[in-house]
Amino acid sequence: MIEVPPSAGVPSGVPAGDPVTSTLFRSEQGGHEQVVLCQDRASGLKAVIAIHSTALGPALGGTRFHAYAGSADPERSAVLDALDLARGMSYKNALAGLDHGGGKAVIIGDPEQLKSEALLRAYGRFVASLGGRYVTACDVGTYVRDMDVVAQECRWTTGRSPENGGAGDSSVLTAFGVFQGMRASAQRLWGAPTLRERLVGVAGVGKVGKHLVGHLLEDGARVVVTDVREESVRAVLAAHPGAPLTAVADTEALIRTEGLDLYAPCALGGALNDETVPHLTAKAVCGAANNQLAHPGVEKDLAERGILYAPDYVVNAGGVIQVAEELHGFDFARAKAKASKIFDTTAAIFDRAAADGVPPAAAADRLAEQRMGL
Repeated sequence: MIEVPPSAGVPSGVPAGDPVTSTLFRSEQGGHEQVVLCQDRASGLKAVIAIHSTALGPALGGTRFHAYAGSADPERSAVLDALDLARGMSYKNALAGLDHGGGKAVIIGDPEQLKSEALLRAYGRFVASLGGRYVTACDVGTYVRDMDVVAQECRWTTGRSPENGGAGDSSVLTAFGVFQGMRASAQRLWGAPTLRERLVGVAGVGKVGKHLVGHLLEDGARVVVTDVREESVRAVLAAHPGAPLTAVADTEALIRTEGLDLYAPCALGGALNDETVPHLTAKAVCGAANNQLAHPGVEKDLAERGILYAPDYVVNAGGVIQVAEELHGFDFARAKAKASKIFDTTAAIFDRAAADGVPPAAAADRLAEQRMGL
């Protein structure tokens, strides 16, 4: 295990003064408490564990397993991703009312090629070595069965299967929470907390998106979907025969869909950027993806175009609410009741944004920082 102190630099191949280091220690980032690089040569494990804050309690956040195949330096990209995601978890957990700080882990590589029991157990030993400062769970590329393996080495593991003392798939309540954020957005825009007869575009119909589609159709919405995996699109279409549900080729086609009322990014981050925002036809954005704003200022671009943005880390907190409950003896009804409050939190953020004359993302940050004492 290699910790990264101020003088230690960053992963091999990253020059001195690289933005990885400046991001880690930059005050406006909130100041990450600890970043750990993990390597187990026998299993091929390379991982980053980032702890942003433990001000409210042990850092809680999922484990992402991703190859960063489009990056010239996957290790550098993984560190930056872990830093951003960990910071987001601090804010998410704060506004979800949890007694947890924020952390995130990234395992570098293609999970379909690299994932093994030996690798997951090695990763679990690294998490265990932190002594409870970081509690892990599922994220992109990891599943309940993976957390069961990690838990063999580490008791600070959530998102496990019910037969192994866990709560199971957290994507169920993640989708439920996003739907509550959508209802609050509808209330703000159209005066009623329903998506009935509205056209909603969902980009990404994997673990969370497929459940979200179900909530929307049940509410009477019309839905159009896309996903980079054709099998995911086929599966969600097959699950709802005869429903007002269609698919388009890609995200670009989705955001340009005529008459779109609400856009839900539910895949990887950076979905709202200088290329996509000018072409959005939707009146609101509310989705499950983390870190949807590609850079500071995008939230202002959305506001200037009259597009209501429900901050991602607020509306997608249902999953972390579920796994946090797992630490105290899981009860699904109790966890769902807590996740239903995402509606009230989102509505309060819209009210605060209007009162302060700032975008909802800025209002959400202010409320979270107030709770964290920043």
